[in-house]
Amino acid sequence: MIVVTTDSVEGRRIVETLGMVRGNTVRAANFGRDLGAFFKNLVGGEVEEYTKLLAESREQALDRMIAEATARGANAVVGLRFVTSEIASGCAELLAYGTAVRID
Repeated sequence: MIVVTTDSVEGRRIVETLGMVRGNTVRAANFGRDLGAFFKNLVGGEVEEYTKLLAESREQALDRMIAEATARGANAVVGLRFVTSEIASGCAELLAYGTAVRID
């Protein structure tokens, strides 16, 4: 599956547009990660616990979007975007979306 942030795939022609596809996940940090982040906040620097949590969330949302595109018969997704939003205190959604297409 080819996934790009652009509206087309260089050197390939879109032969069919299958519609928007998306994948999302809602995650909350656990107590251990929050505690580690609290102490990191005291001294500064990257909060690695949250970096890892967000990376896992992006991958899961992307995998779910690709699964939906595959189920529709796509071999590519163009216009990939990621969006995040806070659902509740300490709980965030990560959404991946794009347009499922067939390319030659």
